[in-house]
Amino acid sequence: MGSMFRSEEVALVQLFLPTAAAYSCVSQLGELGLVEFRDLNASVSAFQRRFVVDVRRCEELEKTFTFLQEEVRRAGLVLSPPEGKLPAPPPRDLLRIQEETDRLAQELRDVRGNQQALRAQLHQLRLHSAVLGQSHGPPMAAAAYAEGPSSERTPLISAPGGSHTDLKVNFVAGAVEPHKAAALERLLWRACRGFLIASFREMESQLEDPVTGEPATWMTFVISYWGEQIGQKIRKITDCFHCHIFPYLEQEQARHGVLQQLQQQSQELQEVLEETERFLSQVLGRVQQLLPSGQVQVRKMKAVYLALNQCSVSTTHKCLIAEGWCAACDLPALQQALQDSSSEAGVSAVAHRIPCRDMPPTLIRTNRFTASFQGIVDAYGVGRYQEVNPAPYTIITFPFLFAVMFGDVGHGLLMFLFALAMVLMENRPAVKAAQNEIWQTFFGGRYLLLLMGLFSIYTGFIYNECFSCATTIFPSGWSVAAMANQSGWSDKYLSQHPVLTLDPNIPGVFLGPYPFGIDPVWSLASNHLSFLNSFKMKMSVILGVTHMAFGVFLSIFNHVHFGQAHRLLLETLPELIFLLGLFGYLVFLVVYKWLQVSVSSAASAPSILIHFINMFLFAHSSTNLPLFPGQEVTQYTLVVLALAMVPVLLLGTPLYLLRQHRRLTARVACSQDENKDRLLDSSDASISENGWSPDEEKAGCPGDEEAEFVASEAFMHQAIHTIEFCLGCISNTASYLRLWALSLAHAQLSEVLWAMVMRVGLSMGREVGVAAVVLVPVFAAFAVMTVAILLVMEGLSAFLHALRLHWVEFQNKFYLGTGYKLSPFTFTTDD
Repeated sequence: MGSMFRSEEVALVQLFLPTAAAYSCVSQLGELGLVEFRDLNASVSAFQRRFVVDVRRCEELEKTFTFLQEEVRRAGLVLSPPEGKLPAPPPRDLLRIQEETDRLAQELRDVRGNQQALRAQLHQLRLHSAVLGQSHGPPMAAAAYAEGPSSERTPLISAPGGSHTDLKVNFVAGAVEPHKAAALERLLWRACRGFLIASFREMESQLEDPVTGEPATWMTFVISYWGEQIGQKIRKITDCFHCHIFPYLEQEQARHGVLQQLQQQSQELQEVLEETERFLSQVLGRVQQLLPSGQVQVRKMKAVYLALNQCSVSTTHKCLIAEGWCAACDLPALQQALQDSSSEAGVSAVAHRIPCRDMPPTLIRTNRFTASFQGIVDAYGVGRYQEVNPAPYTIITFPFLFAVMFGDVGHGLLMFLFALAMVLMENRPAVKAAQNEIWQTFFGGRYLLLLMGLFSIYTGFIYNECFSCATTIFPSGWSVAAMANQSGWSDKYLSQHPVLTLDPNIPGVFLGPYPFGIDPVWSLASNHLSFLNSFKMKMSVILGVTHMAFGVFLSIFNHVHFGQAHRLLLETLPELIFLLGLFGYLVFLVVYKWLQVSVSSAASAPSILIHFINMFLFAHSSTNLPLFPGQEVTQYTLVVLALAMVPVLLLGTPLYLLRQHRRLTARVACSQDENKDRLLDSSDASISENGWSPDEEKAGCPGDEEAEFVASEAFMHQAIHTIEFCLGCISNTASYLRLWALSLAHAQLSEVLWAMVMRVGLSMGREVGVAAVVLVPVFAAFAVMTVAILLVMEGLSAFLHALRLHWVEFQNKFYLGTGYKLSPFTFTTDD
């Protein structure tokens, strides 16, 4: 709990790593995750560091692994996670891993290339067979043209040199994609002016695409033409449309013979392709065995070399010098790990603590339960080193403030059961491996949801609300029978007054307060909302002032720990007097009125609000009687005392720091004068004897000089803090009224949903069968809207408001959040 209350002590350590054992030492530190290395070569570019060649080699291996991984995924295979804990391989194994990986990758490229080539060749053969197998009948069309022209534009008298029977008919056959067929046919007709006959037919069966592997439909075509120029145009057009062109013989018997040869070649090629794919599966099997372990080892090796690049080299080049942050309690484990890793080198690695003026990183260890609460605090800002951590108190206050706005037994129970199911299933691998982002968010905050639901059940019992309905756990403290017996209500009076008033002054009407929570009779009262508004508004103010006062109180631990005793008297004490003198007094008035005002005097009870306004105006109201004797004097005294704390807050700390700075300056000047007189009285012989000159004595060490104090900055910073605190006490107290507003909104939404859905469904059917049929869809709609509106939307709204109350109203009283996390060098995420 000490580590949770405040960050652990973190020390700056210097490591002397022998060159021969540096790799193994850093590798062991990566397995343990103890040290966050500092970059001692910040001025050196990444390309000029010592181990840049090894880093590049690891990056090349990662590229090869990426290629192999994509090939495995392309084949539809799954990579199994590596078995056991794999250490970083020694440097001498890097070349072996690289050779084995490159050989396997090259073999896979060759096999994959052969497979692609065979698939493309088989695809061409099948297309050619389909073109030859389709009965387009172009020879008959060509023969018809040979017998005589039939076009109207054909001249009746043959041209000199012979008839059309002397022209030779040629053919172009191939296949084209279906969406290009219409455009190809149209362009051929327009370009060749009709001097061709084209036949397009869709293939009966689909062919597998050699690249994507998906089935695709093709259109086969056969074009008959005469004339060399027409043929050239046809070939250019088909090339533009990326058509597959195949030889097409005029004789049908010759085409049949070619078709048989193509079918035989396809069968032989299919057998070769099956053998190639069988060999490819064997290569991929070897990749599956090598890849999981190889990826982890190369990533670890690269991380080790990157860490070694942050080390500096000693002047003798016999060891590497590293610096890093390490938790003080882990220093013995660090020293033991270095000794174990460097034992084989013959020279032991050494780690020792060194002083440092830089602010150390913050280390707060968490577990499954506290991680989500610490995440809420860190989202505002990581705490400074050794600053009070708000997370332990957030474990209680955050779910409670959420439950104040979300109080309902039914809704809280649903949230609690949902979180409990996640907690019980947290060790199942399938639950952890879920990739849904929304599920990961809920699963990460499962313990937070568990407490939020549990506290909502508690506040739901206080509000006496379960799905907006009151429950009678204990007998009511109000008696209607006693009121009816002693008031003389007649039938005429009851018919004229639909709303009846219960007078607690009549004996037997009010028997006493309800044992726990709000009396269920209030759910039937017409002034139910007014009563709850008054109760929840005052409760919100009490909780808000208590929460803020606790935050100011926690600042005491910061001032004591950092040795700033002056801030206890000049900041914390005035802040407490200002806050409690004004708003703490308001809480006192609320509680005092609850305890002192009885039922008989409730009608003439004074107004707290008027008293509080008169307190600031230094006014007196004759109609508003005081709650206790001497109230006016007490109020005036508290206001004057609170106002007197403002100049103390504004000027106290800067004046104290200015006085301390002047004292220190005078002390330093006095010591310098004494040193100067001593040097003037000393002889030259003593100077030569010591070997030091007066200039060297005067130089001193620049690291021993104190940081320069700027008075204007101190006054400005304190003025901002004073204004923020004084105005924040007012605005933050009003901000806690969101507890009342959100609680009221949640209760009213729940009541509206019950009245407009479930109550309507329950009143629709009186018979058992009808009611059962009606209630099924009604309850389904009620359940869906309850989860969607009241649990998800209202729950998210209450969560965000509780988050704001902690960040702005609570944490700014004592928590700066200007630090940075300790990020140790570890292999955990890589595994």
